[in-house]
Amino acid sequence: MRFAGVVRSTRGGRAAAGLACAAVLGGVLAGCSGRGAEDAAPPVASGGTAPSAGATSSPTPATHPFTGGTRGLRNPVLAVKIENTRPAMPQYGVTAADIVYVEQVEGGETRLMAVYSSRYPRRVGPVRSARISDLHILPQFGRPAFAFSGVQSKMKPYVRRAPVYDVSQENGGSAYFRAGPKPIPYNLYADPRNLLKLAPRAEPPRDIGFRFGPAPAGGRPTKTFTARWPSATMAFTWSAEKKRWLASFGGRVDVGAEGDVLGGRTIVVQYAKTTRSQFHDFLGSYTPLIQTTGTGRATVLRDGMAYDVRWSRPSETQGTTFTTADGKPMTFATGQVWVVLVNDGRPYMP
Repeated sequence: MRFAGVVRSTRGGRAAAGLACAAVLGGVLAGCSGRGAEDAAPPVASGGTAPSAGATSSPTPATHPFTGGTRGLRNPVLAVKIENTRPAMPQYGVTAADIVYVEQVEGGETRLMAVYSSRYPRRVGPVRSARISDLHILPQFGRPAFAFSGVQSKMKPYVRRAPVYDVSQENGGSAYFRAGPKPIPYNLYADPRNLLKLAPRAEPPRDIGFRFGPAPAGGRPTKTFTARWPSATMAFTWSAEKKRWLASFGGRVDVGAEGDVLGGRTIVVQYAKTTRSQFHDFLGSYTPLIQTTGTGRATVLRDGMAYDVRWSRPSETQGTTFTTADGKPMTFATGQVWVVLVNDGRPYMP
C-alpha cells in the first residue's frame, strides 16, 4: 500500500530533497522514504500475534506494552497534547500517563503528548493544539483517541485522514472546560473519561516496541542528563529514594499540579532529525517535522545508569525498537516512560 500524499519538508521556503508523508490511504499514515513506502505489519509481541491494520481486537497481553505493568491491559488508548512552557505550569495529569512524548514546536519551545491507557487522571491539561509530528507518531498505537485544542485550517485534512478518533475541543463539548486563574490559552482542561465516551471504539494497547525487564549490562552511572532545544531545556536527575528520574524545566524542578515532581522510571532521549514542515504559526515561525521513522541513536536512562543504544522504526504503523551495542533489546524499567525527542545534532530551529 503506497501513500497518497506527502507533507513537504522545506528550508528557506524551497522544497528540500527529503519528503515526509502525512496523507493516508486506507485510513493509515504510511511510512516515508524518498520513493514511497510500503505499509508493514506491526511488530509481534512475545507470545502474541501481530494485529492487522485497522484491527479492533487482539489477544490481551500478559503485561501492559506501554509500562510493563499489569494494570488496564484492555483499556482504550488516549493521547492528549499538553502545553509545556512556563505559563502553563503546573500541568495536570502528566504523572498518570503511561508514556510522555516531548516534541519541539515553533520558536524552539516544546509541547507534551501524554499517552494514557493503564489509568486515567481526573483532568489533563492545559490542553493545546496538535502538530504534524503527532500524526507521524500515533499510527503505531492503532487507532487511539486523540485530544487537542485544535489545529490550523491547512492541517485539518491530515487529521481527518489520520488513524485516530478526533476528540478535540471542536468535537469534545463538555469534556473540555476552562478553570483556574491562568489566561487563555493556558486554562483549557479535559476529563479523560468523558473524552473516551466520545470514542467508544478507541483501540486497546498494542505492542509498540518497548521491552521491560532487568537492566542490561554496559550502562554508565549517571546522576543527571539534560535535553536541549533551541529555546528550552529539560533535565532528568536520578532519585534512588523514589526510584525514578525527576524532571526539571529551565533549571527549576518540574512539579505537577497534583504535587509530585514529573519524571519517569525510564527516560528515552531519542535523537531524530528535525526539519521544516510546510506549516507555520501566525508569526511566521515554521513548525518542526520530527523524523521518527528510520534508524538512529538514543540514550536510555534507567536505574541511575545511561545506555547508548540504537533505535529503529521501519514504518509508521510499527513501533520503535531499541537495541544495545551487542544487538540485544534494551529493556526498560517497569513504569512510566518518557520519550524525549531532540534533534540529531545541535538544537535546530527550522
